[in-house]
Amino acid sequence: MAEVILKNIKKVYPHSEKKRRRGEQEKKTNLKVTDEGVLAVQDFNLTIADREFIVLVGPSGCGKSTTLRMIAGLEEISGGDLLIDGKRVNDIAPKDRDIAMVFQSYALYPHMTVYENMAFSLKLRKIDPQEIDRKVREAAEILDITQYLDRRPKALSGGQRQRVAIGRAIVRNPKVFLMDEPLSNLDAKLRNQMRAEIIKLRQRIDTTFVYVTHDQTEAMTLGDRIVIMKDGVIQQVGTPQEVFDHPANLFVAGFIGMPRMNLFDASLVLENGRYAVKLGELYVELSEDKQKRLAAKNVAPQEITLGVRPEHISLAGNAAGAVRGTVDVSEMMGSAIHLHANVGGSDVIIIVQTANLSDEEKAGFAMGKEIAFTFSGSIAHVFDRESGKNLEF
Repeated sequence: MAEVILKNIKKVYPHSEKKRRRGEQEKKTNLKVTDEGVLAVQDFNLTIADREFIVLVGPSGCGKSTTLRMIAGLEEISGGDLLIDGKRVNDIAPKDRDIAMVFQSYALYPHMTVYENMAFSLKLRKIDPQEIDRKVREAAEILDITQYLDRRPKALSGGQRQRVAIGRAIVRNPKVFLMDEPLSNLDAKLRNQMRAEIIKLRQRIDTTFVYVTHDQTEAMTLGDRIVIMKDGVIQQVGTPQEVFDHPANLFVAGFIGMPRMNLFDASLVLENGRYAVKLGELYVELSEDKQKRLAAKNVAPQEITLGVRPEHISLAGNAAGAVRGTVDVSEMMGSAIHLHANVGGSDVIIIVQTANLSDEEKAGFAMGKEIAFTFSGSIAHVFDRESGKNLEF
């Protein structure tokens, strides 16, 4: 168990001469390009508490795996300081950092049995054979793979192989557990099952976890806190609930939440000392906590990007002032219907719960049907139209 601190961490991949001459790198990436090279990770500052489960999440190429590999020692750190348990480890070899890493590809030795794969690192460290046997069988019991100890990896399913890879890391009893998209090769059902297994595993071994994924569902369900990255830069750090309820900017708002947040061109108005949003004919006064945050920052009335999550929109029947649109697509999802509506040429997603709907009402959202909707002032998100930043924070 250990605290991990990253201070002003930077990773630069130098230009190759060919790419520098042709300018290929500048065209193919959104990452910042300097004279030194491409900045894959820049100004990364994060303190991971002892026994905390941190998830790095973001789209492909955002720098999350590079950051994890720098913690592991598999990538050289171009700038900044990495501390594990209070000790600077920038120049310490991976084998001496007391970390264990689980890879996306399992990375098992095909010619070894499950037992031999899990025991291999301990044998290299010349641990007593009886202690090795105890650790391997204890880890196998935790992961429910005892019955597979004599099998080779090719005789196992993807989920079983991933358990073996995790078991190989557990037996080392590391200070820090690193996981690089360990579930991405599994099908949807197995991913759900393995997520639950990782949550239970975390409770049993009680160590520091750093987990990388591009799947926001994994991030939201696994992490004590999640770190959302884009183009090598941290966009927001917070608990899953914090980043869902209070996204720092438009990128976080669009990345966290499924389906994506709806965005509208709207106005933030201030009347009689009260803030409200105006969307077409709809006028919605914001909630008290939003009033206080906007007033504390002295936010001026302005044209904004308004964000409302699909699950927070309410159908309004024939109510006056409601936003009106036309159904393009109706997706029956069992417990809910996802409506894609055309509102002024934009696609708006509305989630309608089916629990209190009659069969006739469920079948009534046909293509071309006109609908009207509204929302409350407690769930409206107001973003600066130019910078994309949340005006409340």
